[in-house]
Amino acid sequence: MVIKKILSLLSGLWFAGCSVVGIRDTPAPDYQIVSRDREFEIRLYPPLLLAETMVTGDYQQAGSIGFKRLAAYIFGANTRQTSLAMTTPVIREAAGEEIAMTAPVLQQTEGTQWRMAFVMPDGYRLDTLPIPLDADIVLKQQPAKKIAVLIYSGSLNETAIMTGSEKLLNWLQQQSIKPLSAPRSAAYDPPWTLPMLRHNEIMVEIE
Repeated sequence: MVIKKILSLLSGLWFAGCSVVGIRDTPAPDYQIVSRDREFEIRLYPPLLLAETMVTGDYQQAGSIGFKRLAAYIFGANTRQTSLAMTTPVIREAAGEEIAMTAPVLQQTEGTQWRMAFVMPDGYRLDTLPIPLDADIVLKQQPAKKIAVLIYSGSLNETAIMTGSEKLLNWLQQQSIKPLSAPRSAAYDPPWTLPMLRHNEIMVEIE
């Protein structure tokens, strides 16, 4: 019961968007910047380990359910009852989308499935991570990827993600760069961070 209350509080804080200053002190994966153009970057990411879950619901519902599920895993709901360090970003995307070159993919969502993932901390391999007790969580080894990124501040919500997705896809088209995935949201700050101090990103895998 206590664990459920803690998870409920954490997910509520993450998705509530409170207007209080937050401190960004959670580790994030290393990457190499290939190029930068204003708020856009091309990055090379090394292989990453992800804990991923699929959730059915609207943006707010799916976010809350997915966060609670993954947070429970890293806080000890695994076969070793081991706590894992929280890392950033928290990744979320609409599932089952066709890639569109000239329109925001998230506006074309059919159905209510969302994919949420936590990046696993350094020091683990796929075969050394504790196994989730929740069968709806899948551990994955993501290969090295080239990623196009839009960096922005402000509130993290579905409208901002759709607007950012359209902006990033349009920039990719202008640069004659082919996207290989649907846009996904990457959140780096707790929701109580003041919107103007938040670091948010939209990411798309590219050739």
